[in-house]
Amino acid sequence: MYQEERLIEILNYLKQTKRISVEKICELFHVSRDTARRDLVKLEEQQAIVRTRGGAILPTSHNEVKDYSNRLQTVSEEKLAIGRKAASLLRNGDKVILDASTTVQSCAAQISDLDVTVITNSINLADLLSTNKQADIHLLGGQLNKEHRFLYGTSVIDRLSKYYVDHAFIGVVGISEYGLTIAHEEDGMVKRKMTEQAQQVTVLADHTKIGVTDFYQYADLSDVDLLITDRTPGEEFQQLLEDNQVELLVTEEES
Repeated sequence: MYQEERLIEILNYLKQTKRISVEKICELFHVSRDTARRDLVKLEEQQAIVRTRGGAILPTSHNEVKDYSNRLQTVSEEKLAIGRKAASLLRNGDKVILDASTTVQSCAAQISDLDVTVITNSINLADLLSTNKQADIHLLGGQLNKEHRFLYGTSVIDRLSKYYVDHAFIGVVGISEYGLTIAHEEDGMVKRKMTEQAQQVTVLADHTKIGVTDFYQYADLSDVDLLITDRTPGEEFQQLLEDNQVELLVTEEES
C-alpha cells in the first residue's frame, strides 16, 4: 500500500474512532513504527490531524457551509451519480418530498418526464422542475433563507403535515452515530418533518459526509430506510447502518 492510500485510511479510521496510536497504524497496515510516525508527520503537515504522544487525534473542525450558488458550482461527479441513482428509484404516480440540498437537486435535474408529484421548500429546485412537463410541483411557502435559497418556518412545517408521500429524498451535512445533522436549525426542523411524512426516507450523501456530526440533529439513523453514497463506508459504519436497519446503496459498486 502506498503512503497516500494509508493516509486516506488513517483519516477514515480517525473519523470513526476519533484517535489512533502508532501501534494501531502498525497493526492495521503492517508497517514499522518509523513508517507510522512518518505518516503522522505527513498528516500533521497537511493540518489534517493533531499529533499526540504516541499517536494522533482529529482537530476540532467547523464545516463551512457555502452559500447555495457556490455549492451548485461545485456539484461533483459523485453527487451526480448519487442523484442519478435516486432519480432511478421513482416511478409514474409517485409522490416525493425533495429537500433543498444540492445533492437532492442533482436528483431532480435527472428526473425524466415522469408523472410524479413533488413537494419541496427549494425555490431553485421548483424552478428547475418547472421544465418537466408531467411533474406536479408544490412549493412550500414560508420565510426565505436568501443565502441558501430554502423556505422555512411554521407555515412550511404546518403545510408539510398535510402531505403523505411515497419517498423523501434528504441531504445532510453529516451522518454518524448521532444521526442526521446539519448546520442550520431552521432547515433541520423542516427536514425532520419531511422524514415524518414519507413511507420511505432516503438520504443522499457523498463519502465526505460519512462519520461527520454537525450542529443540529434532525433525525436518528433509525428514521432512515436507505442511504445512497458514492463509496463503500468502513466496516464499523456499515455495522452501524445494519444495527439501525438502514439499507446501503453505493454508486461506485455499479459503475
